[in-house]
Amino acid sequence: MRYQGPIYRPPSEADSLLIQATIGCPHNRCTFCMVYKNGPKFRVRDVAEIKEDILEASEIYRQKVRSLFLPAGNTIAMKTHDLCEILDFARKVFPGIERITVYGSSQYIHKKGPQGLKRLADAGLSRIHVGLESGDDVILKRIKKGTFSQEQIEAGKWVIDAGIELSLYVILGIGGKNRTISHARETAKVLNQIEPDFIRLRTFVPKINTPLLEEVQSQSFKMLSPYEVLHETALLIKNIQVSSYLTSDHYTNYINLEGRLPEAKNRLLDKIHAALRKDEKSFRPFFIGTA
Repeated sequence: MRYQGPIYRPPSEADSLLIQATIGCPHNRCTFCMVYKNGPKFRVRDVAEIKEDILEASEIYRQKVRSLFLPAGNTIAMKTHDLCEILDFARKVFPGIERITVYGSSQYIHKKGPQGLKRLADAGLSRIHVGLESGDDVILKRIKKGTFSQEQIEAGKWVIDAGIELSLYVILGIGGKNRTISHARETAKVLNQIEPDFIRLRTFVPKINTPLLEEVQSQSFKMLSPYEVLHETALLIKNIQVSSYLTSDHYTNYINLEGRLPEAKNRLLDKIHAALRKDEKSFRPFFIGTA
């Protein structure tokens, strides 16, 4: 099996077989992300090569593969026909497979349209991991996400309607001190319209070699303190009205929150309020990410 460039996968795909379908990220402009800033340039791997890697993996793991993740940063950007061919092939090679997943940004999902997403679902795509980051259009523009809230809503709804699970990632603190309230409220509004299967929380950590780190260091971007992140999280959860599974399965977060909304809402808010009674110095220290 062959890999090129950084290979990342969500924590929930820790037990998945990784077969690289694309290299790099076609957008690669987000100010908070350093993963592909130094390359390699985005390209889609040849379908025949991907199939060769799947066959090689089948010789190693035989019939033990239950989940497959197809890196890199935006595999949904592949031509629909090619991705469907890979999905069909993987299901034939691994007849016991239960889940096939990819990363995908809203703008590239939106380009597929409802029909393209339904074709992918029929071919076996089970779940798309999407960096929503925020529902606040001002923030999305500032971080150069390449999308906006209405496009995110439409793309998310189309994924759900196609029968594909949707895992949305929210970055706590990505709006800084100036937009913390609007970030929480506007993000909740978007989540309420999409009704994703999963809401996954991440806390903003500035990364090396990123424009947003430069803004932090120049103090043009003012980061939230641990208490402020927790207050933002509480406001977000209070405003979420849909039935989604919320989790904070990431090392960047100050506390672990996990549960099905809306049933777990009061329990999660109680946990946040308990954390706010702790000494703020007891939370993880500030650090600059290197990966």
